Amino acid sequence: MAEARRARRDRLEALGARLLYILFRLLPIDAASALGGALARLVGPRLGASKRAVVNLRRALPTLDEADIRRIVRGMWENLGRVVAEYPHLGEIDIFQAGGRVEIIDDAGVSRGHDPARSYIFFSAHYGNWEIAAIAATQAGFKITQVYRAPNNPIINGLLVNARGPSSGELIRKGPKAARRLIEAVAQGHALAMLVDQKMNDGIAVPFFGRDAMTAPALARLARRFDSIVVPARVERLDGARFRLTCEAPLPVPHTGDAHADILALMTTVNATVERWIRADPAQWFWLHRRWPE
Repeated sequence: MAEARRARRDRLEALGARLLYILFRLLPIDAASALGGALARLVGPRLGASKRAVVNLRRALPTLDEADIRRIVRGMWENLGRVVAEYPHLGEIDIFQAGGRVEIIDDAGVSRGHDPARSYIFFSAHYGNWEIAAIAATQAGFKITQVYRAPNNPIINGLLVNARGPSSGELIRKGPKAARRLIEAVAQGHALAMLVDQKMNDGIAVPFFGRDAMTAPALARLARRFDSIVVPARVERLDGARFRLTCEAPLPVPHTGDAHADILALMTTVNATVERWIRADPAQWFWLHRRWPE
């Protein structure tokens, strides 16, 4: 009985998602983004999930007053709505088009070519439209592999995978087999794209906004194993469906002989980088994650 109810719920959710997808696909990207943002800004703050965002903001940024928190939560929902509405149009975006909708700051030099003898790991966070980073790497000539957390609804998962398309590279569903495939992908010359801001229960405790957060150590382990070039890639939303992609200078990968200390040091730098991005514009980050222990 419970499985039947879950199946019916999944079908209803998927129907709503498909209808929205079709609507956003029929609209030009700027109109779709604006509509998605407006709908999410209207509905999102009224949802129970917003309580999690408020709690996280109070703990991470305790100097904010209540008006600031409300403003950030509304902005977070608007950004999320825009991201969802932009999914049907991801394949249309030419990242490196002169005068296009993506401004490029490339301190890492990856858009001008890359060393085929080295492995690359690009990391980002659920900030701005995070899908832009992997698309940019693919359009810059990298073979990209990335792990993603699939939605609980398998029908919606299929819709999102289809929307990302080949421009997002190879998508590996998070799970027991993901780590092995990542190692194989690097050995095959693929670059990795990672979103590093989600809680991982069996991760390691790494400081984030002054509190320990369970953090996946895979990036640091792979970087040490393959002597990878680790590139922070921030995607900021500038105005509507226009963005700035900043590929920052690569992070140093420590090799002291103490693997545990090296991994903790690199992931501390990674978390500090993401924290710096979020502090610059908190409304662009996805505050709904259960990022810290209760």
